[in-house]
Amino acid sequence: MPTNNRSCSRLLSFLTAVLGLGTSYASSSVIVEGSIPFAHGGETYQTFYKVFGNLTTRTHTPLVVLHGGPGLSHDYLLPLSDLSTHHAIPVILYDQIGNARSTHLRDKPASFFTIDLFIDELENLLAHLSVENSFDLFGHSWGGILGTEFEVRRRPAGLRHLILSDSLASMELWQESNAQLLKAFPKDVQEGMAAGMKDPAAYQNALRRFHAVHGCRVKPMPKEFVFSIDQVFGSNGDPTVASSS
Repeated sequence: MPTNNRSCSRLLSFLTAVLGLGTSYASSSVIVEGSIPFAHGGETYQTFYKVFGNLTTRTHTPLVVLHGGPGLSHDYLLPLSDLSTHHAIPVILYDQIGNARSTHLRDKPASFFTIDLFIDELENLLAHLSVENSFDLFGHSWGGILGTEFEVRRRPAGLRHLILSDSLASMELWQESNAQLLKAFPKDVQEGMAAGMKDPAAYQNALRRFHAVHGCRVKPMPKEFVFSIDQVFGSNGDPTVASSS
């Protein structure tokens, strides 16, 4: 689904309906950010997180947000933080391991970045913030895959709602759909998308042009969206996790 101002507004309205909320109201939103130690395989990494709203005095179930990629950051999903201001829903965003402000792992092989690794990190986040007994989960794109696998593999008792946004149930069908959409683009875009992370520069150019039509149609693209993409493709970007998928 393309991203624009209207779609963000519709998404927030949809979420309030799904989560069973009434009339919106404005309130000050407490913002807390930090890093959570994540022990895995005898090593300890850091998971960066940001909380909008007050988890201690909450009256609504907190919403935990899983960003896409893999390899991006939480920034492009910051509009969801409006739920904390208008509906008093605490919103928790974080950068998955290997990405953005969390620990980078450039020396790890592709086999290190398993779905269970990211699920373990998610469980660690939930426990650290003491929300594991009652939480909602929002997964965008790859984040939706992560959220679904979390439910299937771990069956978390505290999960109240699982919300999937622009995600996929079949990689094969997703690739077929992209191929159909790409037929309308010039040859260099098609070739760049086909190359993927084997040719990051061509892939980045193709992705930006593809997203301008079928992803984020806001012009100019919001800085938060650009920042998230640059976590993989920017001059200081880290393609390690994206290349492992």
